[in-house]
Amino acid sequence: MKLLRTIAVALALGTSTYAHAGNVLIVLSDSDRLDLKDGKVFKTGFYLNELMQPVQALLAAGHEITFATPKGTAPSIDVTSIDKMYFGGDEAAMKASEEQVSELGILSREKSPVISLARVEQIGYDHFDAVYVPGGHAPMQDLLVSSELGKLLTYFHENSKTTALACHGPIALLSTLPDAPGFVTQFETSGTAKSRYDWIYAGYSLTVFSNREEEMAKGLLNDGEMKFYPQDALVKAGGEFSQAEVPFASHVVVDRELITGQNPASAPAVAQQLLRRLK
Repeated sequence: MKLLRTIAVALALGTSTYAHAGNVLIVLSDSDRLDLKDGKVFKTGFYLNELMQPVQALLAAGHEITFATPKGTAPSIDVTSIDKMYFGGDEAAMKASEEQVSELGILSREKSPVISLARVEQIGYDHFDAVYVPGGHAPMQDLLVSSELGKLLTYFHENSKTTALACHGPIALLSTLPDAPGFVTQFETSGTAKSRYDWIYAGYSLTVFSNREEEMAKGLLNDGEMKFYPQDALVKAGGEFSQAEVPFASHVVVDRELITGQNPASAPAVAQQLLRRLK
């Protein structure tokens, strides 16, 4: 156990001994909540499988990982995601992922290896070969309006660097809008916004947790209601939305540097696309 912890933490901090290892930045939300309509709050964070299935695949292939949040605070996990159904019914796989999260220490308020996006910029965006943003509802609280993330993603876009996001994670792409806070505020107050033609991802094919899936899963919100759905916002911003024929089935869209996965079931396929780009 001690050896596993040492290896995992070393890899997470970028000290792998693999000669041709890629450097992958994983961006998580600082938030442990999503503000809903009527002042209600949903406790959330990242989804266990959406983080750990790609992390495990990347580490197994010898790649180096750095975890970051906008402010550098330890992220939170959505406890509803600690469920074997997100691991194909494999309880052992779920528990292994939960244990590795603990070993990596990313949830620790005192010892988390998570750094801020300001620190990422100091290190240099070129240090990283790819960026990955997992889902859970938390990205809809802060990542979509993070100017620091918008700057990073814009650099990745301009330099054709691999950018992967899953489930609710693709909402973070809105951070690259010229006025992301204004666009999001329009959606929160009126349910729509003016179409954009100056978004860097305008015309890109992409996917995100769909409206159909939001409607089917809204019971998780404990009688609350989201201010808007990510599908609507990304389409209005200029994205070309694609979805699986069957809700909650794996669906991944690749367009230029962008890799997007629709839902929790898509995380392993997103990981495979990342691995292909890192060869």
